[in-house]
Amino acid sequence: MTAIVLNSKAFSSVEIDEEVVVMNNATGDTFSIVGTARAIWQLIDGARSRDAIVAALAAEYQAPEERIAGEVDAFLAELAGAGLLARG
Repeated sequence: MTAIVLNSKAFSSVEIDEEVVVMNNATGDTFSIVGTARAIWQLIDGARSRDAIVAALAAEYQAPEERIAGEVDAFLAELAGAGLLARG
């Protein structure tokens, strides 16, 4: 499985309490990442695949992988659309 990797050169981020604030360095667009999205963000470590992230969250939240997968896929699509994921 392919690991999900953040394009660390494309953004700056800071954690404030339960929120991660991310700024796209090229566009200046900012994103507030909270809740489940924050949990997904924290699991994107360059080693885990999409399936591993889904499994970890399903175990943590005691939820079906099918439900978690939709949230993970939507968030990864947002990150990709914002240019924050590295190309594998």
